[in-house]
Amino acid sequence: MNSFKDKMARFMYGRYGMDQLSRNLSLICLVLLIVTMFVRNNVIYMIALFGIVYTYFRVFSRNISRRSEENEKYLRFHYKVVGKLNKIKFRITDSKTHRIFRCPSCSQKIRVPRGKGKISIKCPKCRIEFIKKT
Repeated sequence: MNSFKDKMARFMYGRYGMDQLSRNLSLICLVLLIVTMFVRNNVIYMIALFGIVYTYFRVFSRNISRRSEENEKYLRFHYKVVGKLNKIKFRITDSKTHRIFRCPSCSQKIRVPRGKGKISIKCPKCRIEFIKKT
């Protein structure tokens, strides 16, 4: 078993290997293959097979700079989408306990607790006070 690991390590030397794009792409392809077991659709099946071939191409590629550049582009896109989804999730969960107001003079967003009635809110940016009902 140890000789197999050594041979595999020698084979993979100088190759790109798995990264986050390859992992996520292989997961998506696996899900698509499972879907094609229940829904007989050749288009989905071909997309999944192409994704698997592309994943293996990326893993065994010797052009490391190109593959890492692709991974960086994917990660930038991924974190942009995940960041927006997390912001929406936080806004939904936070809306039960807090209310967001905008300052009438500088448009700064101010977060105040709900259920306090009419309160005087002081803007932390421009120091103007205004009254709102929470």
